[in-house]
Amino acid sequence: MPEIKQITMSNDKYINKYFETSDLGLAAALVTATYPVDHLDKQDSSKVKFVFSRDDGMDEVIQSYWNNQLTLPLLSYFNTLKMLKNRIYSDKF
Repeated sequence: MPEIKQITMSNDKYINKYFETSDLGLAAALVTATYPVDHLDKQDSSKVKFVFSRDDGMDEVIQSYWNNQLTLPLLSYFNTLKMLKNRIYSDKF
């Protein structure tokens, strides 16, 4: 029987290519700021990680979020929160 090899990225390459967070508020802020979720990581049954492809300007948006300086349309942010919650509890990734 042929050996099955798992292909994985080194940690540095993964970190440079993706950003992940389990913070729902931050994930909603990023999506509202036009950074789409690449996929959800549901491997840990106690929490979900939102995985984003890294893009220009993303780090600044994250920093602005944590500094309480990010300005977003509130209705869009609220609707994004609801959409992300639906994705968490659905079977779709």
